[in-house]
Amino acid sequence: MRLGHSNKSSRTPHADQNHLGDAKLILVKRRTRLEELVVRYNTVQQAQFYIERLGADFSDYIEEDRRYRHSVQQAQHQLGQLGRVQTIDREHVPNFIFGEQDIVVVVGQDGLVANTLKYVTEQPLIGVNPDPMRWDGVLLPFTVEDLKMIIPNVMRKQRSLKEVTLAKVELNDGQFLYGVNDLFIGRKTHVSARYEVRLGSLVEQQSSSGIIVSTGLGSTGWFKSVLAGAAGIVRSEAWKHMHINDDVNTVSPATRGNQMENFGWDAPYLYFTVREPFPSRTTAVNLVFGQVHPKQPLRIVSQMPEDGVIFSDGVEQDFLEFNSGVEATIGLAEKRGRLVV
Repeated sequence: MRLGHSNKSSRTPHADQNHLGDAKLILVKRRTRLEELVVRYNTVQQAQFYIERLGADFSDYIEEDRRYRHSVQQAQHQLGQLGRVQTIDREHVPNFIFGEQDIVVVVGQDGLVANTLKYVTEQPLIGVNPDPMRWDGVLLPFTVEDLKMIIPNVMRKQRSLKEVTLAKVELNDGQFLYGVNDLFIGRKTHVSARYEVRLGSLVEQQSSSGIIVSTGLGSTGWFKSVLAGAAGIVRSEAWKHMHINDDVNTVSPATRGNQMENFGWDAPYLYFTVREPFPSRTTAVNLVFGQVHPKQPLRIVSQMPEDGVIFSDGVEQDFLEFNSGVEATIGLAEKRGRLVV
């Protein structure tokens, strides 16, 4: 059951003259590092004692918190001039029901934009950078001051939208999960994951540290780091003199680079890569990298008696259990994200 949560609704007395339509403006915010520390240590003073005892600068936590709170307050004020505003915290997003006409404003970082994007449907999403001097913000092209110009344009459908391909995993028990950047399939711990992987007509028993399935949006993140590590090994002099397994199927860094060139945010396919696959008498390492598209989904059958998981976008707390006998089918989601640019 999906339940909506909010902690603020605002509209100024003079908003009617500027109000455009009946769209509701959903403002998504998160806890700061300081707020997370207070949750853990109960008071600011105890949090400060802990941080300074480790030799870190606690003033940076205070300044980050101050700037973020100020940005959220500014955003609430700007949006309140234009329509009905509902503010929700990050942890409530998975259970929040977004209306068809809603416009979603996320006061970043990038991870908050990605986490929100997988729970909306057709609603346009505006990423706001609360502190441009601190965060680069690939998904945060706007500042709070931009909202008074951006929102009316979005309401009138006069603003460009950039579509983002999402990944989706469906289990044979009916559960499903979306991924904006990537999906991880493996074990909770650092022990090896055991499973059967199928891609097209290829089937293979594997033991590895897990599988990453990436969207075009996530191709510069976790997926890129895995490919960079593999390419570095292939280039190394030490590797050239080793003969571990002549049957291991490798793809040259140049070939992989060419494959990645057109892997844009709206690419109609995904890529998967297997982390640290282990060759043995019962497990192979040939099906370790490939493309997933509508005619070629990726299917994985768990052989893990316990602690098998699937999670998306680095949010380990929100996972699907993936234990022995469960089959996961991974492909493109039926919906796309829509980022305002």
